[in-house]
Amino acid sequence: MESYNSFAVAQQHVTEAARLLHLDEATIELLRWPQREFSFTLHVKMDSGRARIFHAYRVQHNHARGPAKGGIRFHPDETIDTIRALASWMTWKTAVMDLPLGGAKGGIRCDPKEMSERELEALSREYVRGLSELIGEDRDIPAPDVYTNPQTMAWMMDEYETMTRGHHPGVMTDKPQQVGGTEGRRDATARGGVIAVREACAMHGFDPTRNYAIQGFGNAGQRAALLHQEILGGGRLIAVSDSRGAIYCPSGLDPKELVMHKLKTGSVLNFPGSTPIQRESLLELDVEILYPAALENSITKDNADVIKARVICELANGPTTPEADMILHKKGIHVIPDILASAGGVTVSYFEIVQDSYSYFWDEHTVHERLDARLAKSYRTVQDAVREKKVHPRMAAMVVAVARVAQACKLRGWV
Repeated sequence: MESYNSFAVAQQHVTEAARLLHLDEATIELLRWPQREFSFTLHVKMDSGRARIFHAYRVQHNHARGPAKGGIRFHPDETIDTIRALASWMTWKTAVMDLPLGGAKGGIRCDPKEMSERELEALSREYVRGLSELIGEDRDIPAPDVYTNPQTMAWMMDEYETMTRGHHPGVMTDKPQQVGGTEGRRDATARGGVIAVREACAMHGFDPTRNYAIQGFGNAGQRAALLHQEILGGGRLIAVSDSRGAIYCPSGLDPKELVMHKLKTGSVLNFPGSTPIQRESLLELDVEILYPAALENSITKDNADVIKARVICELANGPTTPEADMILHKKGIHVIPDILASAGGVTVSYFEIVQDSYSYFWDEHTVHERLDARLAKSYRTVQDAVREKKVHPRMAAMVVAVARVAQACKLRGWV
């Protein structure tokens, strides 16, 4: 199967949207590239007593609309191009949701599965020491991502506050609630995606009570399985996959029981009543709604033509390549693109920043209500762009986002 450079894909999307908007070449070039990139090394004393060097990154793609915003990954295969792509997508996520934020992403090349909690804490604090002058509520606000979590953010926030000798809970988001986190953050990414599916069903006549399948059963996938039935009032989950395999049950899998099984065993495999299938086969199932919630570039020109879903809700970042987009569009499959479908997380992170700024926190119902209103409005805005520009939904979402960022850049006099 052909490999894809995620950053090259992200740049292609920007260029195509910018051409539709008739932007000048200087603006296009500015939006295609990160404004700032940082590559640095961290030294951590391991439990064995020996020092170990780690390579770390932080990319601030664009801050024309506000402080850069984006997660931090701990992963052994992290590369600068992956971080660039993710930072770019964060710029477009915040813009399509009309949040006063820019886009950023960070990462450390490490294998957290082989590290102790003490080593992970030391690495987290060292990362902040390396970036302390570059982050802050008015500069760049990190959050968790792959193999990082609220505890990671608590360590990082504490290190930043120790260095600056002040109280700055808003410097990190998705923290534990006891130190400035918000209600409603745990399921925000999945909740936003399911809200978008609800809007798509209402606008285009899809049936959310039919079959659905989920590719990738991590945090977002698990919560989507539960929220699909809660928000959409039904539906039969017939297949799921994770890194170890995939399972299928035409009569339906119980989402609650399946989540418990995954948490207990570490995999969806061997769930009672299910049949193992090839992970690739999940994409070919006859379902109303498909949730790709796994890795980048999982839907390509090699498999797009066999997809039978009527709606694809992209909870993963960059799961569909540009060639696959065109195939899906020609087949009449309604794609809710990642920069909209998975924007619930950064939206509730923005709510956390707002609440931290005046030390007054909303209840869960208020968070859900405000996320629902903003996501539904953004979905409708993107659909307006689909009709106006006569393009597929991903390009429409990019047109909305790129127009907003380009306008901010021009108003600032950057181009």
